[in-house]
Amino acid sequence: MTRSRSLGIAFILLTAVAVTSSPSMAVEINKDFIQNGRVLVKGSPIHGSNGLAFDTLDRLHIASVLGREIVVMNPKNGKILDRLGPDVGVETPDDITFGPLGSAYQDDIFWTSIFTGEVGRLTPEGVKTTVGQVFPGVNPITFSDDGRLFVAHDFFGYAGLYEMDPEGIDPPTLLDPNFYNLNGFDFGPDGLLYGPIFQERILRIDVDSGSPPLWSEDIINPFASAAVKFNSEDRLFALNVEQVVEIDPATGAFEVVAPHVGPGLDNLAFDSRGRIYVSSFVDGSIYTILPSGKARTISRGGMIVPGGVAVLPGRHGRGSLVVADTFSFRKFNARTGKPGRVEEVFGTAGTVAPYGDDLLTTAWFNSAIEIRDGKTLELIDGPHPFNLPLNGISFQGDVAVAELGSGSVVRGDHTTIASGFFVPSGLAAIESDLFVADWATGFVIQIVDDGVPVNIPVASGLVQPEGMAVNTDGSLLVVESGAGRLTRIDLDTGEVTVIVEGLEVGSPGPPGYPPTSFFSGVAVDRAGYIYVTAEAASRLYRFKQHPRRR
Repeated sequence: MTRSRSLGIAFILLTAVAVTSSPSMAVEINKDFIQNGRVLVKGSPIHGSNGLAFDTLDRLHIASVLGREIVVMNPKNGKILDRLGPDVGVETPDDITFGPLGSAYQDDIFWTSIFTGEVGRLTPEGVKTTVGQVFPGVNPITFSDDGRLFVAHDFFGYAGLYEMDPEGIDPPTLLDPNFYNLNGFDFGPDGLLYGPIFQERILRIDVDSGSPPLWSEDIINPFASAAVKFNSEDRLFALNVEQVVEIDPATGAFEVVAPHVGPGLDNLAFDSRGRIYVSSFVDGSIYTILPSGKARTISRGGMIVPGGVAVLPGRHGRGSLVVADTFSFRKFNARTGKPGRVEEVFGTAGTVAPYGDDLLTTAWFNSAIEIRDGKTLELIDGPHPFNLPLNGISFQGDVAVAELGSGSVVRGDHTTIASGFFVPSGLAAIESDLFVADWATGFVIQIVDDGVPVNIPVASGLVQPEGMAVNTDGSLLVVESGAGRLTRIDLDTGEVTVIVEGLEVGSPGPPGYPPTSFFSGVAVDRAGYIYVTAEAASRLYRFKQHPRRR
């Protein structure tokens, strides 16, 4: 593989195949094959927590990009009161706010859709309108005290600070094209907009200066912040890695309010009593900060959108499990589900597979594959660029990568093994035999036979097949994400058998992005236990097979 020094985020918009989500149901197992099953790991009830805002009733509203929804929560006990998603017009919300108090839209939710570039508005009656359309990567959103609405770009290669018409009549006004990576911002009592350049510094911005660049000076440089907010007493607070700090805007001095909150802090908000609430994009947690500075968990964190799963060898045939969870790689005890090491990443945890004693990972988010240490989960090689890789496995001392961008399966040097697929997704290998699933057509095809390229369909009629694994008896296991089931393919007879049904898999990705955005993975350990990730419910299942597997 050739090393790449730098990689742009390759969000290549696609004409997405229609995806439907499987209804939630009890898991049913085929007792001829499976003895029993259980939820080994239960993840977060929120698929990653991003922007926060309180309504006039003191209900906490949580933007969830990966969940494609705004979650309404009782902040006292963490109970989820409502989920506002695509069915009401909400799509990949990253930041949210309400109209100013006393305005005609004080109870209306406004949000930025980071994947689509839309700025949306939803009334309490459920009427959704588009305030304006900018580019993907739009993130922070806030109102000034006099009712003007502002948004800016963060990530995806776009830049700019905009003023929006809350009524959606006038088009967006580009105030300054120079702002890149501007994150969660807020207006101060001086009428200036305070905003962090992500993980670098905090700026004061005069939105009325009339000529870009608009910023006047840095408050703190450097200051690793994802969001800043003023409370009702005009005191400025910010997130600093895993901390909440209070900043003196006049001097830049800051005091740590909460020394250790949690990983992946994303945004913060204040309720009517001035209490601070904080979100985590890494594990979906929601915290409140107590007067003592300790963080109290309101809604637990965990896996947010589990994708690929891999088994690393261990004692007695069962080792540790590694799950790719979009913003982290997570280890679990294969027997108990007890969590182990977590390695935070930024959107590069899509699939994961054994690579000797290490791990091969893929992510269409940054169009790359990586090699990570099997013990520490730390990056040891890469990223190496590929054309929207959906999956990758070790094969013949090299790698095999399923590329959506080329519709092919390729090796590490980018030579083509097989091509002509619509959505090449799952990969599996038995020594020198290689198999690929095509999510769009429902075929599983053998593309290498004893080292020789072939094109042999081994199964058809599957419903959006994704993750694949070789079972201990030499059969193939396939997750049918569109049907919510695990299927077995007997390679000797061609018989296709459903062995588990009712899996909570098949969450659709955002419109225009890879249909397997949220990958459904499967792995088998040497003792014959099967592990399946269910991204729709943020769960990891374990199934025990009969000693004599067919």
